[in-house]
Amino acid sequence: MPTASNEPRITLHPHARRVRVIIDGTLLADTTRAIELRERGYPPRQYIPRDDVRMDLLTDSDTETHCPFKGDAAYFSFGDQADVAWSYEQPAEGMEEIAGRLVFYKGESE
Repeated sequence: MPTASNEPRITLHPHARRVRVIIDGTLLADTTRAIELRERGYPPRQYIPRDDVRMDLLTDSDTETHCPFKGDAAYFSFGDQADVAWSYEQPAEGMEEIAGRLVFYKGESE
């Protein structure tokens, strides 16, 4: 039986349920094509294809972060709410499947 020490730090899984992101009553994303990223020590996150996100409602943020396992993240804001979502445009090796997808801090699954 695998132990936490020999399991991969990050695994990617198809997310079978619908994911909707609504902030302040505005639907920002709606998809059935999310990829769930599970990273040890963090809650699962659903990475949503850009085609299923209302990119016209988001603005680029000046915030950038670096994860040694996923790469450099660019952030997006919604109205006066800074950094509601992020994306790895050119993720680290092995994480190519999440390239360009957005993940939100808030959202609801159905």
